Amino acid sequence: MPAPQKDGPRANRDIRGVREVQLIDDTGQNRGVVPFFDALNMAEEVGLDLVEIAPNSVPPVCKLLDYGRFRFNEQKKQNEARKRQKTVEVKEIKLRPGIDKHDYDTKMKSVQRFFEEGDKVKVTLRFRGREMAHQDLGLKLLERVKSETAEVAKVESEPMLEGRQMIMILAPR
Repeated sequence: MPAPQKDGPRANRDIRGVREVQLIDDTGQNRGVVPFFDALNMAEEVGLDLVEIAPNSVPPVCKLLDYGRFRFNEQKKQNEARKRQKTVEVKEIKLRPGIDKHDYDTKMKSVQRFFEEGDKVKVTLRFRGREMAHQDLGLKLLERVKSETAEVAKVESEPMLEGRQMIMILAPR
């Protein structure tokens, strides 16, 4: 049964099938191409690990460093990147074809706030009863939303009818 693959770079005796390595010592100096076992002995003399940095180059690039500290710093970098990462949410605004001016303005303020926060906005226009016969009014309303948000948002999905609702998705520029 083969040994399980470890995640991360190979270190010390895990580096196999290599006769020579490009060695970088603990001070960052390039030592050039060195036989693998000589590099391993140098690492043991200094009390550090021989870590494979660039396994795909010929010969592979190895560096003398403290492997535990190296892994810790890598994990720290990943956690920092995860913290800084922002997930884009899709916020929904529901409208009706006969919406009054003030209600429309209030909804548009919310839409502007969502774009400032970096979120996408799904504009849902719901038709009820006889309103289905006047879908053109709904389309005009969505076109108005599109034109008013043109400077801050781009249309990701054009208005389309799904059952009794017309949906349009806008994304911040």
